[in-house]
Amino acid sequence: MSHVPAERCLEIIALLAEGANTLPLGEIAERLSLPKSGAHRLLSTLVDLGWVAKEPDTGFYRLTMRLAVMGQRFYAATGIPNICQPVLDRLAHETREFVRLAVADGDTLVWLAQAQGATAGLIYQPPSSATGRVTVYSTATGKAWLASMPRDRAIQIVASMGFGEADRQGPNVVRSIEDLLKELALTEKRGYAIAVSEAEPGVSAVAVPIRVNGLGTALGTVSVAGPSVRMTTEQIEEIAPKLQSTASELAELWPLRPSGTALRERTTMVA
Repeated sequence: MSHVPAERCLEIIALLAEGANTLPLGEIAERLSLPKSGAHRLLSTLVDLGWVAKEPDTGFYRLTMRLAVMGQRFYAATGIPNICQPVLDRLAHETREFVRLAVADGDTLVWLAQAQGATAGLIYQPPSSATGRVTVYSTATGKAWLASMPRDRAIQIVASMGFGEADRQGPNVVRSIEDLLKELALTEKRGYAIAVSEAEPGVSAVAVPIRVNGLGTALGTVSVAGPSVRMTTEQIEEIAPKLQSTASELAELWPLRPSGTALRERTTMVA
């Protein structure tokens, strides 16, 4: 199979993964700008390979559990469940708010793990759509990551993403590169990023980068988020040092360094 059909197959998998959709051939072809005949050939290949199943009653297509199983295997192999999750759980318990870990994947930042610390009152829980790729210009997580890298690269990443989703986010979301650069300068100066009613109305978040030895572009970020009525400026300032300490600890344990050396070292130490 040439690289073009392979890319198109991945696009189909990504489409069907959105909300665990079951879709008819025509809609798949339309949404991916494919001729029906071409979409049918690609879907038939994916069915033969076990990635997609065709519903016998409706003829609609859906993903099989193969992708989910592989994802779980990869997630376990990173070491995050055993190594990082307890750290996130502890921070969530200390802050009584929602904690998340995001990791860099090339020019993308993706959510990977979380812990809920709130047990009563207003409890913030991201919508189910707030998974996968991070919208970097509107989140504390994204700004913490962007501020850790050269500005030209940060601009390139945000420019490729665009601000098209801004209207569906909070009222304080940045809408230009110029405003974002001001935010990144503030983030770098204080050592942590904040977002108040940016990614979501009524939600505030604070995030810090995870950097090995405190150097280079962040490998990931750790953040705390909650209702803005509770996550006041004072509360954010109180949480920030705990978050920075947690980020330093995660950097020491980090299981996703290039070539997986940290995970192997950590595993050897435990053994």
